[in-house]
Amino acid sequence: MDSQIAKISQSLTTAEQMRNQTKLIMQPYANWERYLTPAPLSIAIMGELVFISSQTDFSINKNPPKDGYQYIKYPESFRACLMQVCNSGWWAFNEAHKNMDQIRLHTLTVPDYMKSAVNILFQGDDEVVKALLPHQLENIRVIADECFTLASATEQKFSEVINIIQELLEACVNAEHFYGEDLEEIKKKLEENKMRKESSEEALKHSEKAVKALKEQLNEAHESYKSAMDSLPSGWEMIGMDFVSGLTECTTNLITGLASTLINPVSVIPNVSKVITQIISHAKGQNKTSDGIDEINIYSKSAEILKCAELIQQFVQEENIQWTNLYDQKNKCPKSKFALEQLKRISDSLEKSPQCEAKNRAQTICEQGINICNELAKYAPDRKCEEAKTKELIEEIRKLIESARAFDSKSKAVTGSPALVSKPPMMNKEGSKYEMQTASQRAADNARFRIEQSRAQLDKTRVMHEKSVENMEKNQKELTEILITMRNCEAKEIDFNTTIKMLVKGMDAMGRVKEQWEKMVHFFQMVSNIVNISLTVSLKRFVSIPECTPSPSYNGKLFVKDQLYNQAFQATNIANLVHMISATYTEVSEKHLMDRISSLGKLMVMDKEKPEFRQERLQLQYGCDAAQKDILHLVQNNKAEFERKTDSRLEKIDKELLAILPSAAPEEMKRIQAAVKSGFTEEEEGDYI
Repeated sequence: MDSQIAKISQSLTTAEQMRNQTKLIMQPYANWERYLTPAPLSIAIMGELVFISSQTDFSINKNPPKDGYQYIKYPESFRACLMQVCNSGWWAFNEAHKNMDQIRLHTLTVPDYMKSAVNILFQGDDEVVKALLPHQLENIRVIADECFTLASATEQKFSEVINIIQELLEACVNAEHFYGEDLEEIKKKLEENKMRKESSEEALKHSEKAVKALKEQLNEAHESYKSAMDSLPSGWEMIGMDFVSGLTECTTNLITGLASTLINPVSVIPNVSKVITQIISHAKGQNKTSDGIDEINIYSKSAEILKCAELIQQFVQEENIQWTNLYDQKNKCPKSKFALEQLKRISDSLEKSPQCEAKNRAQTICEQGINICNELAKYAPDRKCEEAKTKELIEEIRKLIESARAFDSKSKAVTGSPALVSKPPMMNKEGSKYEMQTASQRAADNARFRIEQSRAQLDKTRVMHEKSVENMEKNQKELTEILITMRNCEAKEIDFNTTIKMLVKGMDAMGRVKEQWEKMVHFFQMVSNIVNISLTVSLKRFVSIPECTPSPSYNGKLFVKDQLYNQAFQATNIANLVHMISATYTEVSEKHLMDRISSLGKLMVMDKEKPEFRQERLQLQYGCDAAQKDILHLVQNNKAEFERKTDSRLEKIDKELLAILPSAAPEEMKRIQAAVKSGFTEEEEGDYI
């Protein structure tokens, strides 16, 4: 039964299955429609600005900045400033189409390099790995760096448009062309835009911190592997490999978590209560406060913690503790000592993390486990215990498992890492040599837990995607309203305030487009960093390890091979996600955006007094409206396809894995579902407003 569970679990977590799972989980954060829906409206707004600029002109240079304007070229002419906005927007969308197409072509080749890397890793000859693997990894890094440059250049183009609009609005405020509520609203929008800019700069600092966290995690994983193998009880080779798989999963959790923080669509304005809490912490002398990277680093350890809890749980059969199996007669010590040492190591490693809820929770679980191991050690030598104490210990172990499962579920929710994970290739290859994978009951319980996790994770993803589409449609409606107002006005009715409102909407629309390009930049920075760490940390570690020894069969070199595979796979996973986005963007841009951009270019150079100008303007309007409708139609189709794939994934898991499991006690299922549910509840709304 247990080998069958392992076999089906592995078939559900092939590289292709995991790539598709990543797409599903990441879709609410990286869905391509966010890149596209603001685009036609942005172009339409610029078209209306060209039309407005044909009206009465005036100066906005009454109260210029002390050092002059940085972006506005012609402050004496409001009309010329509007044309500058349109011209820079035209260049930005042109650059976006060209660069996204190049990104599409670059990312298309990444899977081939990944295949070559896997073939090399599967070679038994270490010299082949040392000689050939760096070249394949370097190819992936070069692509990531090229795409990073392309995405950065495009982001800069949209930044220039936003900067011009922002400075134009500030000039209008200083020139005192409007008063009252309108003035306050504009000031508020300008302040929000500045906060977005600060948030973008903060993301760059997070990237640097993410690289450091990943390096530390890989070094820690290697040291943890060595200490675990050195202290492994005799006859525990397979259980030791099972535990070490938790170390590999920690790295996966960290990488996917770091990737999700770089693209997570949260508000840039933190809750006041959160700021006050941080101030109080500083006042109490707690100089270190956690951020998203710190918390993901902590949550990434959930797999290790859960493996330790499962190691302790294996000594419980039904309502009894297997004292005979618990005590190691050869070494005269309880076998639970292994779990005790690992929990102490994890707890000690958490000490360097800043204080936060995740840290408190992880350390509490470790402390629970350590106390249980100490209690087991008291009674293990005599191999007996009073019935009341036995029941108490079993209940404590049950609570430990529930806490560890809840924490692991919370980790999956926070990091976006998959509930069902595949064993790395070297570990899977060595593990298949053993007839018994693990205790049957434990394998079945773990499979049920992973199924419930997958169900909860995909359900949450579905809800998030639904909200994402709703927000997109709401934003679309807001952007459209101002266009309708403008189109219903005759030229003589368009006053200055209406024009300003359109500029504000244009800045919002461009801001959304720019944010998506920022995410692209972070994606490729992440890929480049992962590959760089593979070359500078993991590969160097592989080279420095002495030649393979007969025992243990799953040795240090194989562990590092799995680390290298895992890093390369995660890097190509992200690249694959970006390829999907870039291919869709290029196709839609070709069909629906580039003709509109060309029309805008014509409009900007036409004589505004001739009837052809009005005809071209109407053509641009109709074209943008049609593009908007087509993209919205694509969004709805995409949503239906997403739901179909989500249902299909759950159905496949139920049919292939759930179907072979023996029926579980209702109480056990309730405990599993409660633990999973507590981890996948909605994030606290108080974190952001």
